[in-house]
Amino acid sequence: MDEAIQKADVLIEALGWIRQFRDKITVIKLGGSLLDDDDAMRHLLLDIVFMETVGMRPVVVHGGGAAISRAMQAEGLNPRFMQGRRYTDHQALAVVERVLAGQINESIAARIESYGGRAIPLNFRTNNVLFGEQISLDNGLGAPIDLGYVGRVTRVDRQTLENLTYAGQVPVIPSMCLGTDASGKPQKLNVNADTAAMAVAEALGAEKLVFLSDVNGVRTDKNDPDTLMHTLSADEAERMISAGQIEAGMIPKVEACLATLHRGVHKIHIIDGRLRHSLLLEVYTNRGVGTQIVPEPAGT
Repeated sequence: MDEAIQKADVLIEALGWIRQFRDKITVIKLGGSLLDDDDAMRHLLLDIVFMETVGMRPVVVHGGGAAISRAMQAEGLNPRFMQGRRYTDHQALAVVERVLAGQINESIAARIESYGGRAIPLNFRTNNVLFGEQISLDNGLGAPIDLGYVGRVTRVDRQTLENLTYAGQVPVIPSMCLGTDASGKPQKLNVNADTAAMAVAEALGAEKLVFLSDVNGVRTDKNDPDTLMHTLSADEAERMISAGQIEAGMIPKVEACLATLHRGVHKIHIIDGRLRHSLLLEVYTNRGVGTQIVPEPAGT
């Protein structure tokens, strides 16, 4: 009986959050090592089905770097990276499209359906919703670094995504976009998954943008999981970066989060996707399990 009462208490705790976030859009970025962890993916996708079932409107944006590298190596192609971006020539682009916008995209949607949800893969063969332009990087001396067919998102087909979520579908979007080449012809482009998720969240005015990571969030001591910051304001995050408490690979992620907060996204979460049901624990419990980044400190 005590166990049954505890379960009821959990449901009551979740009730307030369910009502608060009903009809609100949450953009969820999947990628990295999580895509290779079948058990973690199962629990995350079940969480997404739950969110849609209780009235939230989840949108999934995903990468697939590890699978792309494996597929390239299987074809005798050597993956190349420049400042963290994959150099994408014609051969690499064909692999990216086949693996990312084909196999991974459609398998995520199919798994959501197999767990009782409704999902639709949005790729170049079905209905592309991301549009953009080709980019290059600066080498630090004012000269451009050619990345090949790599781009950034400049426009999101907001109407299509809103219509799908209102109809109870979970859009599943690969991190590729459609641009144009020098002659004005359509050109498919590889896009960083984090920036693609941010563009989608901004375009939709999302209530939440959730980055599923392999760490539990932002810590005051990066080596100690027990120093997790459950809530972090924009000012606090900037102070932690200046003080060196946020460093290395977490800096660009947090800086990008702060930029996104200033463009209409209400809250951004960084959570450990390997934790069973981490999405539900972060969204529907009072304390959460990761770091939520908000524009202002609590009470202001």
